[in-house]
Amino acid sequence: MTDAGPLDTDEDTFIAAVRSGDPARFALITERHRRELQVHCYRMLANYEDAQDLTQETFLRAWNKRETFQGHAAPRTWLYRIATNACLDFLDKRNDRTPVPAELPDSELPYLQPYPDRMLPEDPQESVVARETIELAFIVAVQHLPPRQRAVLVLRDVLGWPASKAAEALELTVASVTSALQRARVTMREQLPGRRLDWRSPATHELSDDERGVVKSYIDAHERNDLDRLTSLLRDDLRFAMLPDPGTVLTTAEDAVDGWVSGGLFQRGHDDWRGIATTVNRMPAAALYLRTPGDPEYRPFAIAVLHVADGKIAELTGFDVTGKPWLDLPPAL
Repeated sequence: MTDAGPLDTDEDTFIAAVRSGDPARFALITERHRRELQVHCYRMLANYEDAQDLTQETFLRAWNKRETFQGHAAPRTWLYRIATNACLDFLDKRNDRTPVPAELPDSELPYLQPYPDRMLPEDPQESVVARETIELAFIVAVQHLPPRQRAVLVLRDVLGWPASKAAEALELTVASVTSALQRARVTMREQLPGRRLDWRSPATHELSDDERGVVKSYIDAHERNDLDRLTSLLRDDLRFAMLPDPGTVLTTAEDAVDGWVSGGLFQRGHDDWRGIATTVNRMPAAALYLRTPGDPEYRPFAIAVLHVADGKIAELTGFDVTGKPWLDLPPAL
């Protein structure tokens, strides 16, 4: 990503807003960057709510540091620099956000949250919303990097910043940035085997017909309590996780469904389902609602995010949303 583009803030207008001392005027001109900065913070933190908070912190810091903007960099670059360092400060203070050891699976991220597509930047051409860099697998892989390596990878390989620009933003030498990027790329290759790692080339954005069909069938199987159909949708090397519970399971389709049934699903009291097809992290997802005996309405139960390969579900990451609906989903059906 370069500084030029439709989202750019005119530098003279920005400087005028800075010099005006008018917080409302300053907020108006920086607000247009909220969505892309929020995605940036999400990549750093893997948590939607934290990303919202850190984006707000970015705007607060920008206002407090407004007089340091001298026009040597574009306003967008200046804001990204503030957002990156706000995230690094946050990570430095949180003992529960240390890099995930390479040998631990995805689900050792109890703080992982899906990202609602409705909050992505609207320009589909922007590399900031490339599907490969917002999918859960990428977000999880990034969490295996130490914070500054993480920042270097995102700035250099996702946003396309030159080494000198990333070094200035992070107050590092160009040599340090280059070294950090090399180490980060090695880790990402280990964490994302077999996946495309060239994030600056043209990327897909829309769901495929296979993905749409699978999520529809997944919801239909729940609503009909059709366990044979559900089993047929799953690959026999399914990777399954249900957050915030720890542990990613590699299982067969039949064992997965048997495990869900033995845990109480699809049995009396947990057999009256409704579902809504949606998308998070540019991935197909099903918002599942359950109606329990005596309740006239269906209540949010889980969001199942699906990675579909060759017409079947290869990875299923579930998020418990019992009693805490969000992502603009209806609180009841």
